[in-house]
Amino acid sequence: LVKTVLVERPDDFPKSDRVREGLESLLGKSVFVTNGEAWKRQRRIIDPAFEGGRLRETYPAMWAATQAAIARLSERADGTPVEIEAETSHAAADVIFRTLFSIPIEHKVAAAVFDEFRAYQRTQPLVNLAAFLPIPRWLPRPHRRATRESAKVIRGLIAQLTEARRVEIEAGTAPNDLATKIMTTRDPLTGECFEAAEMVDQVAIFFLAGHETSASALAWALYLLARFPEAQDRVAAETTSVLDSEKGFFSVISKLSFTRDVFREALRLYPPVPMMVRQATQKERFRDRVLRKASQVVISPWHLHRQPRLWDNPDGFDPDRWKTENGKQCQRDAFIPFSAGPRVCTGAGFAMIEGVLLLAMLTRTFRISSVSGREPVPVAHLTVRAKDGIWLRLEPRQSSDNLR
Repeated sequence: LVKTVLVERPDDFPKSDRVREGLESLLGKSVFVTNGEAWKRQRRIIDPAFEGGRLRETYPAMWAATQAAIARLSERADGTPVEIEAETSHAAADVIFRTLFSIPIEHKVAAAVFDEFRAYQRTQPLVNLAAFLPIPRWLPRPHRRATRESAKVIRGLIAQLTEARRVEIEAGTAPNDLATKIMTTRDPLTGECFEAAEMVDQVAIFFLAGHETSASALAWALYLLARFPEAQDRVAAETTSVLDSEKGFFSVISKLSFTRDVFREALRLYPPVPMMVRQATQKERFRDRVLRKASQVVISPWHLHRQPRLWDNPDGFDPDRWKTENGKQCQRDAFIPFSAGPRVCTGAGFAMIEGVLLLAMLTRTFRISSVSGREPVPVAHLTVRAKDGIWLRLEPRQSSDNLR
C-alpha cells in the first residue's frame, strides 16, 4: 500500500491540504506543500542544483561548517553534560547557510533566522491539529500568535537574503552556491525562473528540511553511538584511517562505509519525519477498508522501519544489517526516511553527505557517552526530537589539528 501511494499512483494521492494549512505561515507555496503542475514546475527548477556533480561543489562549505562545529564543541568537551540537539541544530543551520548563501551562521541575518526558527520550532506541531477538525473548509485554521509572528520574521529575513543575491546576480558578482544556482535555473518547459516571492518560499523549506531534519538525525545518531561504544570506536577508527590518506577531499565520503551504515540505522530507528500525510482524490479500497474521496492517508516511516514482519531485530541497533540480505531487501522496500517515488526528497543526497561527514568528524574528535538518568524520550514536533533534549558527555578523543 505504501508503494501504491508513493510510487505507483502518486498523482492519485497528493500531499494533504492539512499539511499545507499547518505550515503555510512559514512555507507559503513551497515545493514541500504544492501539488500537481505547480509542484512539477518547482521540481524542474530545483532538482538540477542537487545533482551529484553539483553536490561535490557544496562539499567545501560542509567541511568548513564541520570544522566550526568541532571548534565550538571542543570548548565544552570536558565531560560536563551537553544538550546535543541544540548543538546539532547549530551545525546543520551553519551547513545550510554556507551552502545556500555562502555565509556562516555567525552572519547577522543567518544568526537571526536561526534564533527565530528555534522559537518557531517550539510553537509549531508537526501538523496543525485544527486542520483535522470537522469544520467547513472555508473557515481558517487557527495558528498560535507566536507561530505566525516567528514565521513572519523568518520570511522577512529570508527576503533580505534573496533580494541581496538577486542584486549580486544582476551585477555578475554572485557566488556559485545553491541560491545562485536555483535563482538562475530556468524551467526547461517555460524558460521562467523563480520570482522573488517564490524564492522566499523555497528557501524557507530548504532551511526547514535541510536544517531541522539533519539536526534531528545527527543528534539521534550521536545518542546511539553513546549507547554502543564499540560501534563508536569503529566509526572513529574508520574515519581516522580514511582521513589519514584523503584529508578533507570529497572522496572521503565514499570510503566511510560503516559510518554511513550507522547514520542509515539512525534514520531507520528515528526517522526525522515520522509521518507523511496524503489525500485520496477518489474512492479507494485498501484491502478490506473503503476510503472515501478526500480521506487522509497517513504513512508512518516510524512504524514501517520497525515492522517485525519485514525487519530482522527491528528495534535493535545494528549498523551491520545493511550488508545482509534482509537489510538490502528492506532498504529497497521498507526504508523511506526521505519518502519515495517522484516526491522523494530532492535533498536526500545532500543530507547523506552532510550527516555522514558530521558524524564521522565529531566521533573522530570526541569520545561520546550517555548521561545516567537522562534517557531521551522521542516526541514528534516538526521532526522527531527528544522531549527534554538529548544529553551526552563529550571528551577529547585525540588531537585533530592535523586534519584542519
